[in-house]
Amino acid sequence: MRPLRLDMAGFTVFRDETTVDFTDADYFALVGPTGSGKSTVLDGICFALYGTVPRWGGSRGIVNALAPSATEARVRLVFESAGSRYVATRVVRRDGRGSVKTAGAGLQLMPPGFDVTRLDTGMSLDDLGDVLAGTPAEMEQAVVEAVGLPYEQFTSCVVLPQGQFADFLHAKPATRQQILVNLLGLHVYEEVQTRASNRATKAEAQLAVVDQALAGLADADDAAVEAADARVAAMRRLTAAVEAAVPRLRTARERETELAAARDAIAEELAVLSRVTMPAGSAKIAEAAATARDRAAEAATAVRAAEEHEEKVRGELAAAGDAGSLGLLLDRHVEFDRLTGQAEWFAGEVSVAEVEHRDAIAAAELAHAAHLGAEQLLEQARLDYAEAQTVDRAAALRAHLKAGDDCPVCTQPVATVPPMPEGSAVKVAEQQGKAARAAADVASTAWKQRDAVARELERGLDRKRAQFEQHKSRLAEVQAGLAGSPGAEALRARLTELTKLQRKLDDAGTDVRAAREAQRRAQTAVAAAEEQQRTAWRSFDAVRDAVARFSPPPADRDDLAGAWAALVDWARDSAAQRETARAEAVAAVEAAHADTQRERAAVVALFADSAVPAPPSGSDADLIRAAAVAAERAQAAWQRLADRREEAQRYAEQRAALLRDGRVAKSLAGHLRANNFERWLLEEALDLLVDGASRILRELTGGQYDLMHDKGEFYVIDHHDAGLRRGVRTLSGGETFQASLALALALSEQLAGMSTTAASLESIVLDEGFGTLDAATLDVVAATLENLAARGDRMVGVVTHVHALAERVPVRFEVHKDARTAHVERVGL
Repeated sequence: MRPLRLDMAGFTVFRDETTVDFTDADYFALVGPTGSGKSTVLDGICFALYGTVPRWGGSRGIVNALAPSATEARVRLVFESAGSRYVATRVVRRDGRGSVKTAGAGLQLMPPGFDVTRLDTGMSLDDLGDVLAGTPAEMEQAVVEAVGLPYEQFTSCVVLPQGQFADFLHAKPATRQQILVNLLGLHVYEEVQTRASNRATKAEAQLAVVDQALAGLADADDAAVEAADARVAAMRRLTAAVEAAVPRLRTARERETELAAARDAIAEELAVLSRVTMPAGSAKIAEAAATARDRAAEAATAVRAAEEHEEKVRGELAAAGDAGSLGLLLDRHVEFDRLTGQAEWFAGEVSVAEVEHRDAIAAAELAHAAHLGAEQLLEQARLDYAEAQTVDRAAALRAHLKAGDDCPVCTQPVATVPPMPEGSAVKVAEQQGKAARAAADVASTAWKQRDAVARELERGLDRKRAQFEQHKSRLAEVQAGLAGSPGAEALRARLTELTKLQRKLDDAGTDVRAAREAQRRAQTAVAAAEEQQRTAWRSFDAVRDAVARFSPPPADRDDLAGAWAALVDWARDSAAQRETARAEAVAAVEAAHADTQRERAAVVALFADSAVPAPPSGSDADLIRAAAVAAERAQAAWQRLADRREEAQRYAEQRAALLRDGRVAKSLAGHLRANNFERWLLEEALDLLVDGASRILRELTGGQYDLMHDKGEFYVIDHHDAGLRRGVRTLSGGETFQASLALALALSEQLAGMSTTAASLESIVLDEGFGTLDAATLDVVAATLENLAARGDRMVGVVTHVHALAERVPVRFEVHKDARTAHVERVGL
């Protein structure tokens, strides 16, 4: 695995979007102050691939992925592995309850030649190629298949984080062995052994199935196939014989069918001729029609006579005058006599009304004069009453007045007080006033009554005068209308004559209507008789049309009965001729049927000779089809036997192959089951690893230490202590770093070329302990890393804050941190 580009946003100290471009960085260093975020770059690589980081302490430490106060972290890694490019993406979010979970994860195989510099830094899950995984669960297996290493071994061989640099050196033999198995792909031999065992078991199961199938095909031998072949030949001969015999049978059956059709045609003609019979009453239909037409002609003559008589009477009536005008003139004579008699009465009524009106006016004038006198007396009584009231008031004042007192009215001294009057003047005046009021009321009522009577008489007089004038006007109008009148008697005589003529005209009209009704009934009878005659002719035509193909004699359209008689006689003679022909046709059909039966018996005998059931009935095609079906069945039976014989041969060959393959698979599984081959490969790989690490360790320690292994455990040979073998756990911290570095470099150098899987160690990144080395050892370590990187087949990276080591690295990624976020800047080549 070789990283090419790392994009981070919201990830731990990298709050802002940050890109680390490893393209062409075969040897690089991550430098910067302690705590600036150097190791976080390696954390981003591990997190993008495996979803966790060694120093987080497991999956629960995912909360550490978020930058402080951030709600989302995105990491994307573009890397190469075994010649292919991949992009791994992970997204972490904090929900509203504060829980931090992986919101998205994906692994995609990028198309060949894709330029990673074209990627944006937006951390979006763009479609960059074929999707290999789309969920965190799918990512786990997909990343292992792409990188070739699980998380624990990746952090022991590729990215070596702080505090775990010596894990491979101190690992247990079984753990170290599993790492080498994954690196070298030796698990393939275990898979080969498993597959060989499965194949041997499968071969045994298939062999049992093949034996069972062969047992079911035991009857498919050569003798059975030859017998089936002979049956096919016999059925083909039967088919040929039936095909040759069926035409003769078909000819006989067609002859029988033709004769039967001729017989049936004669019988049908006889049936048609037998239906030619004259309907009852045909002779009377024409006579009834003629009688009806004569009666219709007589009715038409009667109508014309009645209409002529009516016109004559109508002319006489028109010449006699208008009865309406004469009647009106006679009514005027009667009215004139009446008006003349009433004129004198109206004149007397007007004279009486005028006398009564004059009397009423005189009475009203007298009543009015009396009314005026009463009104004058009433007015005088009012004056007297007022004067009496004054006298009574003065007397009332005088009762309290004494001689010498001032007058209460004139304020003058009174010399002498007059005596008091006797009685009350007011009461006397009041009685006189009431009497005057009563008299005035009586006079007023009398005057009003007489005035009303006079007015009513005046209105009556006006009405009578108006009626009299209207009467005289009407009399003059009627008298003018009688000018030129012959007189009332003459008018009455002429009206009597007109009445007689009108009655005669009415009688003539009644005669006309009766004649027309008789004509209508006669015409209806004619129509019914003619329709009956037409219906009879239609019946005749229908019967004649039914036998028209036999050429019946022509019909006389004026004699229905004669036409029927001629047709019936002809039909009787024609039927007699056909009776003889039918008997001859029946005999011919019987002879043809016998020929047909003989031909069919011959065909059935062909089926019987071949032991094939013939169809009990059916057409000629059924016989040919039955023979063909028998041949096809024989052919199919032969084919099935031939196929089964070939199948048996194939099963025999398959059985031999299964026996051979099963023995080979069983033998291979037995050889690999002891794991001797895998153990030998692991020992060889460990020997190569230790030899390479020992060489590097000698260079790093100035020849003091060699590395060796015994039963999977690592030891060092201390040449400064007389070649003493010591356990690696007895080394000091600096010596342990040197031994671990030697192993890591040896893994990268020696095993990269031996791996058969994607787990080629194409990169190594060291994050450990350079500050503990002295200058000489640091120089040796730097030279070793430079030589490793110079070979060009792997990427080498270091994380350090040692200035002397950083200056010797051609590509440096300087990491620094401000108050908000960390930044990465590439310097060097």
